[in-house]
Amino acid sequence: MLSRLQELRKEEETLLRLKAALHDQLNRLKVEELALQSMISARKGDEMPSSQPAREQSHDMLVHVDNEASINQTALTLSTRSHAMEEEEEEEEEEESDS
Repeated sequence: MLSRLQELRKEEETLLRLKAALHDQLNRLKVEELALQSMISARKGDEMPSSQPAREQSHDMLVHVDNEASINQTALTLSTRSHAMEEEEEEEEEEESDS
């Protein structure tokens, strides 16, 4: 029972790290989208047909585009396969040691 609880805690930690990584990637994509929209509207010479608060938010986020762009170059590797295989091996070892 204790080993199962430890397994669940490890899984929870893994899922929380995955959630954080996905949240960071989502934020990067939002910034990139705003930057692209701004570039498109600048080329067309048109103003974005949105409300003033949205423009302020996009401007605030565009200020950080340089930093985000370098971050976007970092590869995000999300692989649960190797982790799952490790867990299976651990479970097999535990079962063998319990026998």
